[in-house]
Amino acid sequence: MAGTPALEIKGLEAWYGESHVLHGVDMVVQPGEVVTLLGRNGAGRTSTLRAIMGLTGARKGSIKVYGTETIDMATHRIAHLGLGYCPEERGIFSSLSCEENLLLPPALKTGQAGMSVDEIYAMFPNLAERKNSQGTRLSGGEQQMLAVARILRTGAKLLLLDEITEGLAPVIVKKLGEVLRLLKTRGYTILLIEQNFRFAAPLADRHIVLEHGSIVATVTKEALPSQTEMLHQMLGV
Repeated sequence: MAGTPALEIKGLEAWYGESHVLHGVDMVVQPGEVVTLLGRNGAGRTSTLRAIMGLTGARKGSIKVYGTETIDMATHRIAHLGLGYCPEERGIFSSLSCEENLLLPPALKTGQAGMSVDEIYAMFPNLAERKNSQGTRLSGGEQQMLAVARILRTGAKLLLLDEITEGLAPVIVKKLGEVLRLLKTRGYTILLIEQNFRFAAPLADRHIVLEHGSIVATVTKEALPSQTEMLHQMLGV
């Protein structure tokens, strides 16, 4: 498997019912990379993550996860290739405690163990303090930490993260940035949707810009200083 991309997408088209939302998306993400998907609302960023997971309607093209074609796979089978998806809405089970939420996810069939609860608590001390609190009683930042922590329990090594900093206090945003840097050092591959460009810029190896369901620009970390003004214009930030 040496040299096999973590994620390879070619000619991806996707629909929600009659709505054609992705138009020929091509993307390669190598193991250990952090790649951001940038774009205005409605550009197709979330649809790209959902299409990777098989959560859109019809899909055409090719999506390979660690070399395995997944375009015709069911979502649960795609996940077992080592994907962890953290949706924007978080999906915390409100009636369960923080620790029960962490204990719930099954291990994926990747042969790699997920993080233990103790490892999670070392990474997210806030969750250790609130381990017996119900999901509804956690703050927005604590819920977001729990949503990220939960997928780390599964053994997933390719993480799809959708707007994990949206609406959160700066101290929580800083903590999430520290966690992503740590995960990168441990070999995780991260595809990140992020509206907060200041958060994304120092983390990512590459930035991919989508517009109307198509990729319109790719900027590497090395080229970022000379392309920042262009990105600001494209993103309207």
